[in-house]
Amino acid sequence: MGSLAEDAGFAAHMAEVVKALGHPVRLRTVALLCRNEESVNNLAALLGVEQPILSQQLRILRLAGLVETERKDGFAVYRLSEPRLQTLIACLESCTLFEKEVI
Repeated sequence: MGSLAEDAGFAAHMAEVVKALGHPVRLRTVALLCRNEESVNNLAALLGVEQPILSQQLRILRLAGLVETERKDGFAVYRLSEPRLQTLIACLESCTLFEKEVI
């Protein structure tokens, strides 16, 4: 693993990861997938968004390599492809710097 301060390539890669997480629906989706894998329909219900909107957001996460999908019983089931995202989400959830602030 590189250093963000010293490795421009690593910093560029991590900027892409942060950009992929930079939408509330995508961030909440990853947070839910930290708990366990879910079908698109379950995720849409948990997030309170329409399935086509969620599918668009999942596509972005998939292209960024953050989630992966598998067909189970005819349904697309999503899970994290990078388990270390759990650490990032836990860090964000415990961060008090921006707690409940609307930017």
